[in-house]
Amino acid sequence: MENSSAHLSLGTKPVGKLLIQYAVPAVIGMIAMSVYNITDSIFIGHGVGPLALSALAISFPIMNLSAAFGTLVGVGGSALLSIRLGQKDYDSANYILGNVVTLNLIIGAGLSVPVLIWIDPILLFFGASRAVLPYARDFMFIIVAGNVIIHSYMGLNALIRSAGHPRKAMYAAIATVAINIVLNPLFIFGFGWGIRGSAFATIISQFLVLLWEIYFFADKTNFLHFKKGMYKLKNSIVRGIVSIGLAPFLLNAASCAVIILLNRQFSHYGGDLAVGAYGIVNRVAFLFIMIVFGINQGMQPIAGYNYGAGLYPRVKEVLKKALVSGVIVMTSGFLIVELFPHAVAGIFSTEKELIGITVPGLRCVFIFYSLAAVQVVTSAFFQSIGKAYLSIVLSVTRQVIFLIPLILILPKFFNIAGVWLSMPAADFMAFLLCAALLKTEYKKLGEVKK
Repeated sequence: MENSSAHLSLGTKPVGKLLIQYAVPAVIGMIAMSVYNITDSIFIGHGVGPLALSALAISFPIMNLSAAFGTLVGVGGSALLSIRLGQKDYDSANYILGNVVTLNLIIGAGLSVPVLIWIDPILLFFGASRAVLPYARDFMFIIVAGNVIIHSYMGLNALIRSAGHPRKAMYAAIATVAINIVLNPLFIFGFGWGIRGSAFATIISQFLVLLWEIYFFADKTNFLHFKKGMYKLKNSIVRGIVSIGLAPFLLNAASCAVIILLNRQFSHYGGDLAVGAYGIVNRVAFLFIMIVFGINQGMQPIAGYNYGAGLYPRVKEVLKKALVSGVIVMTSGFLIVELFPHAVAGIFSTEKELIGITVPGLRCVFIFYSLAAVQVVTSAFFQSIGKAYLSIVLSVTRQVIFLIPLILILPKFFNIAGVWLSMPAADFMAFLLCAALLKTEYKKLGEVKK
């Protein structure tokens, strides 16, 4: 069978080479997705206007909620697949593929219907003003209607990577972005569809790549492929997917609540342009976070396989290398933003007032960005080895226990600056908790016999 033993090298090949092999394609894929998000904002900012950028920021919580359910299945399924492959349980591996397909169809459709019915009240609650609402509605209606496509694309791509095909997963991500970048200006400027054109470009690009993913898993020469009977939900597999995927789900769900609160606070203390400024900062921040997510995706199958196989020194080694790589990436982001904030903000808009609000926001949010990398990598590591409860503790504590109270309290003393300050303050507090949990877990891995 083609590449039927590709996953076996996860337990034998040098860890450093494996991390490069798996992380580089994932990082390239994540960079490609970030480039899409940034170019999407650039096209909308220059082609539609600053209020449309505010609409993107208002729409972000719904997209985060959709991503939360997507990662619940995609991350949970891919991590469980890696563990089962490490245990040589190939029968369960195929059932994981089928159950991921079924769950994505059910959850994607189930989420779309209520959001489409109550889209205006939802967007108003998220902080949309009457001026911003039409832009947000036009964008989100199309995105939400294509939820099943987005979820299915994300889930199958995660499984392709965990099945030992990181390059194919990378090519799929790059293809999505390339198609999107071509369609975006065509739909926005050429066809005059405005912000709706950007939404159509997103759905169409992911649909075309989804067709290729379906073709990939339909190939019976792959050890992991579609079979009859694999789509019926199995309690043990669903529980495994949900238990592992619950941590990133809660992280994204909590992020959704946080972004809603941030949008409302920015709107209250700074108006529509402040919401747009936060949207720009969020896009820039996500560029570097997505690179670390790519490192995490490279780490996940290595850590999961070796943990399942009982090769704990290799688990510790890949964790250490992923942590160092993540800190380097986030430190680079900190330096770029602190040294060239006006140039970064100017990429998205020429509106001077908008840039004037964005620059101090960029500098503030990135203060403790290097420390944030530790929390992001550690949370993904706990997911990878099936210890979802520790990942949940990190995710919920940072977003709910630390950040939400800070968002509510600091603006009372520092006005809009307090809204910006709440984010780095939460990063620092989360790092302290993360360091304590990581030290304990690392010691446990050292005490376990081979």
